[in-house]
Amino acid sequence: MTFSLTPSTSQAMTPNQALTSKVREQVDKDFSQRVATLGKLVRIPGIAWEAFDEADLERSAEAVAELFRSSGVFDEVEIKRAVVDGKPGAPAILASRSAKNGRPHVLLYAHHDVQPPGDDSQWLTPAFEPTAKDGRIYGRGAADDKAGVVAHLTAIETLKAVAGDDFDLGISIFIEGEEEAGSRTFRAFLDENKAKLAADVIVVADSMNWSPEVPALTVSLRGMVSQEFTIRTMEHAVHSGMFGGAIPDAIIPMLKVLASLHDDKGNVAVKGLNTYEFDDLPYTDANLRADSSLLPQVSQIGEGGIMTRIWGKPSITVIGIDVPSVAMSSNTLLPTASAKVSMRIAPGQDPDAALAQLRAHIEENVPFGAVLEFGEIETGKPFMADTSGWAQELAKNSLEAAFGNPMVEIGIGGSIPFIADLTEVFPNAQILVTGVEDADSRAHSPNESVHLIGLKNAMIAEALFLLIGNDLESE
Repeated sequence: MTFSLTPSTSQAMTPNQALTSKVREQVDKDFSQRVATLGKLVRIPGIAWEAFDEADLERSAEAVAELFRSSGVFDEVEIKRAVVDGKPGAPAILASRSAKNGRPHVLLYAHHDVQPPGDDSQWLTPAFEPTAKDGRIYGRGAADDKAGVVAHLTAIETLKAVAGDDFDLGISIFIEGEEEAGSRTFRAFLDENKAKLAADVIVVADSMNWSPEVPALTVSLRGMVSQEFTIRTMEHAVHSGMFGGAIPDAIIPMLKVLASLHDDKGNVAVKGLNTYEFDDLPYTDANLRADSSLLPQVSQIGEGGIMTRIWGKPSITVIGIDVPSVAMSSNTLLPTASAKVSMRIAPGQDPDAALAQLRAHIEENVPFGAVLEFGEIETGKPFMADTSGWAQELAKNSLEAAFGNPMVEIGIGGSIPFIADLTEVFPNAQILVTGVEDADSRAHSPNESVHLIGLKNAMIAEALFLLIGNDLESE
């Protein structure tokens, strides 16, 4: 649907100084409360993995639902689950308020579940105790993605405070509860709640800005293919002193296969994979080294510009190997070895084709006639945004007004596979991928954090987007 500005507003989708100042003043006034709300959410270890207490995930969902109930914007805020293969998914929060007088409808997405904390000894502060330090809030989920939840809430309540209770903009809320566990029931949830989720614009608050001071919209995401496989060479383990030198243990072919996945320069060696070329942004080798914590003596891998290598080229990471630990090792030839590789694929690459190419490469590089068995797989489609819509222009202008700096369009080397489901279920919706993270947020890692300046500016930008959207009428 096409929208235009009413005569009573500016003739360009740009927040004027008066509106920007009013929104900034409102967000400033409430900001300490917003940070406290984020802290309360961080204290709830809502993890959707089966090994963790489901009751914590329920508490997390209820806490988020109560926040949106208390906003007074929605008549009903529900906690719902979709069921796939007879198994219920994690609790998600759903609310919707219809648009009036020809105004647009906006769907705001975030997720309340978080990654496991990992090794507690690697955290400088307690993982589930929000800690303010050096202008940041540390804690698991502080950035990914409970800050996104609080940013949406702030934007909605700021819209209400500035425009009044009876605003015309349509708003739906979808706060997922299993994003970090693979969004197993995401598509079913969309299908079951399509009427309440249908929107002209979908804002996915699960990405990052270029820095706490420089805003960004994410316009591309790499897709993902993961493959587990096992290599077998013997029926059972045997003594390495008696048979070593004549009999190949499973580790030898496994290591050769894994080594074959990259060439001598570190480029992915799997044939037939796509590359999408990106222009480089002001990001130096020193920036990359610092942000990734690369050791001084270790060189980078791959060829091409930095942006292309981390956003537009395929990458392969060995994320797991099942072999005895050094502490449990013995002088035996191992009969089996298993591994899991995760491959990121370029925008435009078909995941199924990429999986077939990865499998073909593994098959071609297993030596000594060792037996290869493929196991579990996971795939996710890449994403490339259409940047021509009115929502993209409005988001750009809102971000620049809030941050006081020009916006940049970025790619993300990681994947958000469910965005492909959004584009399929809602093909006419414009999708904006925003976020509150920055390069030092360390999402999924120990010492995750969100920068308070970046968080506040993101709140102001989204509130401006909703307020100007509230003045748009369909043509």
